[in-house]
Amino acid sequence: MSDTREWLVQWLRDAHAMEEQAETMLNGQLSRLESYPGLSKRISLHVDETKGQAARLRTCLESLDEDTSTLKDAGGKLMAAAQSLSGVFAGDEVMKGSLASYTFEHMEIASYRILIVAAESLGETEVARVCEQNLQEEEAMAEWLKNNLPATTQQFLARSASDSDNAKR
Repeated sequence: MSDTREWLVQWLRDAHAMEEQAETMLNGQLSRLESYPGLSKRISLHVDETKGQAARLRTCLESLDEDTSTLKDAGGKLMAAAQSLSGVFAGDEVMKGSLASYTFEHMEIASYRILIVAAESLGETEVARVCEQNLQEEEAMAEWLKNNLPATTQQFLARSASDSDNAKR
């Protein structure tokens, strides 16, 4: 077995765990975004995309006669749950969640770019195609977040000011 194949398998497992982590993280945020319907709607859509990405990665691993890493998947979910729980106590949870999501999207983008090159170098065209599809979805989510961060920030600040005014009464 070549080193390149071993790296590809390891990175596919990492990406699968990353998508499991993302799903947990996004669901944690989603449950507390009722005051931000646009953000909630887009995150809900991305949860569905994330589930599809994880399933496609599992299929890639199976096509290589490999499996996902239960340990990596569990570790990712645990980290995401802890992050989600920590946000409950922050007064600016929606902003911290937006920051974490935007950062996480870029980590996913970099991971898929790496996977595409590794898969192509092995002639694994289907794995490369799947990773390209996942990459496009992650880039679209990152772009949406980038374009909507100003509005989310303004909405948060307006709600914060309104809550502060109401507390003074």
